[in-house]
Amino acid sequence: MIKIADKRFYYWFGVPRKEIKWYPKLDPAACIGCGLCAVICGRGVYSYDLVSRKPVVVKPYNCLVGCHICANLYPVGAIEFPSPEVAQKAARKHKIFIKVKKMLEEKFAKDLIETAAQHMSERKAQENEMDKMED
Repeated sequence: MIKIADKRFYYWFGVPRKEIKWYPKLDPAACIGCGLCAVICGRGVYSYDLVSRKPVVVKPYNCLVGCHICANLYPVGAIEFPSPEVAQKAARKHKIFIKVKKMLEEKFAKDLIETAAQHMSERKAQENEMDKMED
């Protein structure tokens, strides 16, 4: 049973998440039922069926576009994702890199201003110390 994605994951950089076909597919025949995917996924993509002792993809659109950590860690290759080009194409189509650049500028501009102010304050303190030493 597929559940509705969590509201906090409805969008990826402002793009409706369901427009981007990025989510895991499990091969039940290859799956050994270790449950690693259900435990490590912080977005609730998987559940675990205690009867069959196998994970189940229940919220595919909670999956972060481009993420495939679960598949990388899975011991037998039972999890598949689309090719990376799917995520790259979506990023280009929706101008994600422009949005990310703006986010970085906004996030780190404040840090840069604070660092510059701190250096100015330290420099002023050093100049005051030098002035005291000269008197």
